[in-house]
Amino acid sequence: MSEAAPKPNLPEYSVSEIAGALKRTVEDRFPFVRVRGEISGLKFATSGHVYFDLKDDKAVLNAIIWKPTVRLMRVRPEAGLEVVATGKITTYPGSSRYQIIVEQLELAGRGALMAMLEERKKKLAAEGLFDAARKKALPFLPEIVGVITSPTGAVLRDIMHRLNDRFPRRVLLWPVAVQGEKAASEIAAAIAGFNAFTRDRPDVLIVARGGGSIEDLMAFNEEAVVRAAAASTIPLISAVGHETDTTLIDFASDRRAPTPTAAAEMAVPVRSELLSQTMELQRRTLRCFNKGMEDRKRHLAQLARVLPRADQLFAQPRQRFDNAAERLPKALLGNLQKHRRAFAEAATLLRPKPIRTHIGVCGERTDMLGRRLQRAQAARLGESRRHLDALARVLEGVSYRGALERGFALVRGTDGTIKRRAEHVTSGEALSLTFVDGEVGAVAAGHAPKPKPRDKPSKGQGDLF
Repeated sequence: MSEAAPKPNLPEYSVSEIAGALKRTVEDRFPFVRVRGEISGLKFATSGHVYFDLKDDKAVLNAIIWKPTVRLMRVRPEAGLEVVATGKITTYPGSSRYQIIVEQLELAGRGALMAMLEERKKKLAAEGLFDAARKKALPFLPEIVGVITSPTGAVLRDIMHRLNDRFPRRVLLWPVAVQGEKAASEIAAAIAGFNAFTRDRPDVLIVARGGGSIEDLMAFNEEAVVRAAAASTIPLISAVGHETDTTLIDFASDRRAPTPTAAAEMAVPVRSELLSQTMELQRRTLRCFNKGMEDRKRHLAQLARVLPRADQLFAQPRQRFDNAAERLPKALLGNLQKHRRAFAEAATLLRPKPIRTHIGVCGERTDMLGRRLQRAQAARLGESRRHLDALARVLEGVSYRGALERGFALVRGTDGTIKRRAEHVTSGEALSLTFVDGEVGAVAAGHAPKPKPRDKPSKGQGDLF
């Protein structure tokens, strides 16, 4: 009987036990860490989770951002971006991988943030959102000014104070968060909301925020805000940060103001300056009018000096009138005599000739016209008679009565229809036979046999007999 094999001293584990032990060990050793690396292999799953790799020049670490955490991220993951990921290290037993569950994502230094913004700027500029041709002019004096900013900051007070000093206008405030994770979506929604107004629609919009770090101003660099500003049909002024601060909304807006106060100055003119300009224009108008009147008076006086006196001006016309008055009676008398002579000549021509002579001439013309009328009537009647005779001969040639004269008869049914063929007559049917001298009734005794069809001649040469 053989001896039993000795058992090893090392404990035996299953694969699942080893994987679970490693998972607990890693999670206990690295419960909360910050890892710096470059994002690669970025993938947004349909479930809402985000998967990517953090890498440096020597190693790669898998990373996951769960869906609830993605909505809270201040920095959107982008391929090639250098970030600092905060989270816990764990393992995935299904594929023997270790990975980090990311709870917070930050840019790795100001240089990485500026590189990301520069890349986003190039992308949006390539789409034409920053083109100068699409920028709209600001209205000279808007009736309603729409302001998008925080309701609790000093920015709103500065804008209202400057508007009241320059030219008081009606202001509509859309309160939004200007910093934080919800700021970008609220600002974009406010711009779109003002553009959707059908009543009390602002004539100009001001998007404003006070100064801050580049991280504090990140909401105004988001694509949603930039696209909303570019799509606005209402002219938009961006006033974000101080004069040295620049955000991407500045490139998409129609005008950029260095400060919120400067934005209010761009939106409305100075009322006192407009009043002084109006008064100055009024004074200039009065001076121009008075000067024009004086010039016209001097010109009229000069024309009056060179004009002749009234007696000189009407001397020649008066002399011509006197001469015409002297010649008028003689001219009237001569004209009357001329018309009298013409009237006498016309009366001589209209004097009637002896009545008898006139009657004789008219009688001869009447006799002559009567004879011409009789000849024309006789000729027309003869021509019509000849035409009528020709038509009668034609009618006799085509009439069926000629056939009746030659011994044929016309067969009709009781309803008056003509029976042209024997097959149209039924046995015992009452018929009417029309002869040349009258009609005779008859009854059909039977059908006549149908004639046999003649043989068709052959295509060859036929018999001569």
